[in-house]
Amino acid sequence: MDPDVVEIASPSTASGSRTWKNTKIRVRNVFRVSSKAFANGAVPMDLEDYAMFQAMLNSQDIPTDVEVVMTPDVVMVPSPPPSRPYKFDNADASSSSRPLVAPEVVSSAQAKFLRDFKRFHTVDDFSDHHYASQSNASKQHAKDWAKRVQSDWKILENDLPETIFVRACESRMDLLRAVIIGAEGTPYHDGLFFFDIKFSDTYPFAPPEVHYHAGGLSINPNLYECGHVCLSLLGTWDGDARESWIPNESTILQLLVSIQALILNQKPYFNEPGYETTEGTQEGEAQSETYSEEVFISSLKTMVYSMRKPLEHFEEFVRSHYFVRAHDIVKSCNAYKDGAPVGWMVQETSKSGSKRFRVDLGCYMKTVVDEFVKLGVKEL
Repeated sequence: MDPDVVEIASPSTASGSRTWKNTKIRVRNVFRVSSKAFANGAVPMDLEDYAMFQAMLNSQDIPTDVEVVMTPDVVMVPSPPPSRPYKFDNADASSSSRPLVAPEVVSSAQAKFLRDFKRFHTVDDFSDHHYASQSNASKQHAKDWAKRVQSDWKILENDLPETIFVRACESRMDLLRAVIIGAEGTPYHDGLFFFDIKFSDTYPFAPPEVHYHAGGLSINPNLYECGHVCLSLLGTWDGDARESWIPNESTILQLLVSIQALILNQKPYFNEPGYETTEGTQEGEAQSETYSEEVFISSLKTMVYSMRKPLEHFEEFVRSHYFVRAHDIVKSCNAYKDGAPVGWMVQETSKSGSKRFRVDLGCYMKTVVDEFVKLGVKEL
């Protein structure tokens, strides 16, 4: 038996169409990822499967800072940070740290648009796509290639989380566009982050290409101002071989969730190579907080950039998103100006933001508010 594999006798109870047998659990260290979601080929397991597997793990002496992977038919993918999907009924407002959504926003045409906006849908044209001019639109791909791409489409249609939206093009099956909503508790909260994706001719034996619409702004060590995305899954980052693209297992859903969980995370400072060794130290955490403040300012600039130049097929989505969330964003900014640290609404803390951050934020808030007013937002 391999030294990093632990044999666990699992129950023989059947769950759905799958019967559990003795299963090897592979254990390895993981940096900066505190939670994982189990997936069967990147499709989330049902609750019975998860509960059964969790019961197996509870009886084992496994450290809390390791990743547990079930093989061969279950693949681990990172779960995204807690995010706030589009829900407007305020039913759980008493238990939430988020500001209440105003009644006029709940009943607005923009809120209705967001409720009806499909997470996955196909479009007719992608003329402004980053990769639109890099291959022949009339090129005929092999049947196996088309079948695999359509399989990815189906997974996205069925299993996208509530904070990721994707558009595919029927006339250009090699192109996708995705937008990820920044998660609460991160310096990216309430922002929209767009990615253009291209399937290569050899997909899935080679990972897709991904371009981030940065607008010339730096918001993360793994997202360059030019749009380059650094991620082991894409082969653009020298990570563990087991984190690389696996042709028969990796999916576009896994890629998007990885970007949300591993890149757009709570402490992006530690994404910089070598900086992870300072996580948990006084100096490292102080540098991380300063970096998150800078990232939040850049995230606000990204919001303005998106509102002024919304990408094709997401124009109304962008306008509606910021119309609905404008009051929350402004209230968060005011809280930060009063000294609250970035992400304070998710976790109580005695820390406070820096004076420089509060000054810079106050200077840029007028630009953000002006854009919200152009959308028709009132009483900011």
